[in-house]
Amino acid sequence: MNDELPEDDLEDSRAALAPTLEAAAAILPWVAKPRPLRFDEKLNQRWVAAACRLSIAWSERHGQTVDDVRPAIFALYGIALETADADCLHLGEALASASDLLEEGDPAPRLIAALTATIECLAEEGGLEHVLFAERARHFAQRLESSMAPSASGNQRSPVLDRLFVGEASERLERMHDALAALPPDAYALKLEADEIAQQAEHLELFGIVHLARQIERTIPGQDGTGDLDQPQLRQTMQDLLHQLETAIAAVDV
Repeated sequence: MNDELPEDDLEDSRAALAPTLEAAAAILPWVAKPRPLRFDEKLNQRWVAAACRLSIAWSERHGQTVDDVRPAIFALYGIALETADADCLHLGEALASASDLLEEGDPAPRLIAALTATIECLAEEGGLEHVLFAERARHFAQRLESSMAPSASGNQRSPVLDRLFVGEASERLERMHDALAALPPDAYALKLEADEIAQQAEHLELFGIVHLARQIERTIPGQDGTGDLDQPQLRQTMQDLLHQLETAIAAVDV
């Protein structure tokens, strides 16, 4: 018995399969092509290292390294500012706010659970380049914010107040840039505007912005915060801090 297909049947089979084979051949280069990087490779490496540092600090928070959690969170937040990514900034701000509640003592179990889940996720391989990073960042930022609410029906920040804050803080930032560009730099004006931004941000529980504004105040030399800012290195440090503060404030209204 001959099991071979007739030549006509073979030709018909080839003709029927041709579109499928062509489609498969067309997508193969895309399947093999690596996904383009969204962030600078060195920036992602720093993010991964900071996330690992935070994971260790959190797991050992009941031991001698209990004070390491807050610095680790703000180190990660600093890198989030460098990414200028909305999801990353949202997560960083939520972590910074959670850190401030931890400092107050006796945190709610919901907050501890949310922080634990968030930090465990951050420690996964891939860092910022993880295929699900954006989705997870949004999820955990919302979970952290929910865990910090007084109740399930607690009041949330008003978008109107957020926009008002962004508008006023942006004007203060312009004055801070002008004060730094003056010859000599106006340290008193910088300190005054930074203090006003910190106070307003605190009312809205934007603790990451509070931290940055207070850091600017502490960077100004002199006991009264009106020291000399004319040194090039100090001026550059202040310029970098202003840029970080500007990025953080812009992220509030996204």
